[in-house]
Amino acid sequence: MPKRPLVVRTLAALRRALHPYRGTTALVPTMGALHHGHLALVREAQRRAPRVVVSIFVNPTQFAPHEDFGSYPRRFETDIAALSEAKVDLVWAPSAAVMYPEGFATRVAPQGAALAGLEDKFRPHFFGGVATVVAKLFTQVTPDYALFGQKDYQQLRVVTQMAKDLDLPVKVVGLPTVREKDGLALSSRNLYLSEEERRRAPVLYRVLKAAAARIKAGEPIEMVLEEGRAEIARADFALDYLEARHALTLAPVASRKNGPLRLLVAAKIGKTRLIDNIGV
Repeated sequence: MPKRPLVVRTLAALRRALHPYRGTTALVPTMGALHHGHLALVREAQRRAPRVVVSIFVNPTQFAPHEDFGSYPRRFETDIAALSEAKVDLVWAPSAAVMYPEGFATRVAPQGAALAGLEDKFRPHFFGGVATVVAKLFTQVTPDYALFGQKDYQQLRVVTQMAKDLDLPVKVVGLPTVREKDGLALSSRNLYLSEEERRRAPVLYRVLKAAAARIKAGEPIEMVLEEGRAEIARADFALDYLEARHALTLAPVASRKNGPLRLLVAAKIGKTRLIDNIGV
């Protein structure tokens, strides 16, 4: 039977557990409900560092009152079993009271990519919550590397900039999105999908791939996006956005001459909101 990772739930226990570590440490921040995408991050973390810490914390400050904090999938023992198989050293699993104790009064307020008019337009609370909790995780664990998936691309850009701006001694590493065979990006929220919704969900990736190919071929960006938006609507998604942005700043772009491009999409099918992106 694989060895269970050490699970710590208080800052004092975390510091005791980290104290003997020598050399490089990598952190994989998660909200649990782990899937193969998370485990790909763990494998890359193990490639980069001899010690790997996985955090499991469903962060309440990045959920608005109408969002799914209460129903967000929580499968702690299943997650620990997966991390045991992956030979993870340490799991940092604080409670909300540990992460945000009574009297907590400080927030990180990111700008730049956090105000790009993408996720922030529909979830204005989100990146402040993300930046605050990730800054705390970086301070608590003091990793040399932190691994994130590119599926949450705007989040990756925000966290990367935050670490740079605050002079945090950690290298943020973004890994390509892990997908199902039909192209659907792996996400903990895929558990919400009904059988029929799951059948239709890969439309988002198909639209992204087709749009990227057409833009590479020189077709006008806005025309391609308009046709992609119409296709997503025909698949009975409620579209929040399908946009082409500069891959680093997330600023709007008019043509490929404006720099490296990223296509980003967010749409709701039934009660489940899915996001995805692809480079051009």
